Amino acid sequence: MKSLQYFAYTLMLMFGAPIVIYQAFKNQEHPFYWPVLIIGLIMGIGAIVMAFISLRVMMRSFFGD
Repeated sequence: MKSLQYFAYTLMLMFGAPIVIYQAFKNQEHPFYWPVLIIGLIMGIGAIVMAFISLRVMMRSFFGD
């Protein structure tokens, strides 16, 4: 069950990060361009990290420690 929760967070970040980054690049003249871009990049890095964590949890649940 724990691995499914991690995968849910991973999927949210995997779909949310590109949307936020796209919105930042679409509105480059807006004053919030840099903060939105930085948030999108942090979300992208978080998606990668969460993918590794969720895979590790799933492998531990399948094969044990």
